[in-house]
Amino acid sequence: MVIICGNELPKENFKMVAVMGLDAKLIEETCDAIRSKKQFVVPANYNYSGQTVLSGTEEGIELAKEELQQKGAKRLIELKTSGPFHTEKLNIAKEKFAKELKKVNFLEGTIPVIKNMDGRVYQKNDNMKQILENHMVSPVRFDKAIQQMQEQEIDTYIEIGPGKALSGFIKKENREANVVNICDIQTLNNVLEILK
Repeated sequence: MVIICGNELPKENFKMVAVMGLDAKLIEETCDAIRSKKQFVVPANYNYSGQTVLSGTEEGIELAKEELQQKGAKRLIELKTSGPFHTEKLNIAKEKFAKELKKVNFLEGTIPVIKNMDGRVYQKNDNMKQILENHMVSPVRFDKAIQQMQEQEIDTYIEIGPGKALSGFIKKENREANVVNICDIQTLNNVLEILK
């Protein structure tokens, strides 16, 4: 386990905001324009085709909110977080994580695993350590992971852990998807019954 300490985080004040109802390309162009004005804001999570989360300084996020609202964003929701997650601002933490990953030996998997960085299935020749360290500073592409699963005709999705955010993203893209959640023993037993 790697714990990110305060001295590994940049000193500015950061925010994250979810942008709903705008094309990701338009959001990217808006962020690029704001960055050209020396304010930091970038897409950090592409959750599904209708939602992109931005990460940036407080000033950068406020500028992005104003511009994206004018461009027709249906909804903007500030997240309860203050770190610049999945951005280059975590490069120091990435370097520490890379050192820890050198101590880990990965075995070859037997089932396909989709990377959150690009929505592609891990291949035998992929450098898993490099992918994992880069994931810390790269946007999450869950939108592409959903697309990959749809192309593979996955018919049942199981979300493990508290909350149902990922299930919700899948349902936004495919209302017919069979989505279940496991967050405790009762829900585990329910899912086992469903899968029989």
